[in-house]
Amino acid sequence: QVQLVESGGGLVQAGGSLRLSCTASGRTFSSYVMGWFRQVPGKEREFVAHIGLNGGTTYYADSVKGRFTISRDNAKNTMYLQMNSLKPEDTGIYTCAAVRNYVARYYSSTQYDYWGQGTQVTVSS
Repeated sequence: QVQLVESGGGLVQAGGSLRLSCTASGRTFSSYVMGWFRQVPGKEREFVAHIGLNGGTTYYADSVKGRFTISRDNAKNTMYLQMNSLKPEDTGIYTCAAVRNYVARYYSSTQYDYWGQGTQVTVSS
């Protein structure tokens, strides 16, 4: 098992940038594949990005491709989401997730076993 804690959310104007962090407990962070999801009231949880064990494999939702970058530093037990060119529709609660094996449907929240508490991102127009 692993505990996840997100940080870095906040209020930013459209076109600005934020960098989210997800720090994991324990010493086996490199054994987990990771993902970022976001959710707003009245809408289902939405896949944002996924990263493999060593960071060599990444996947992005079409809505964020080219603007967001997912990365990880296994030595620091931390995953990051660099968000550039933010849009109001990027507003939501961003949550990191982990699972101890590769998953084919990386875009589905049901594939992940561990979740952080979430961090609020608000983008004003």
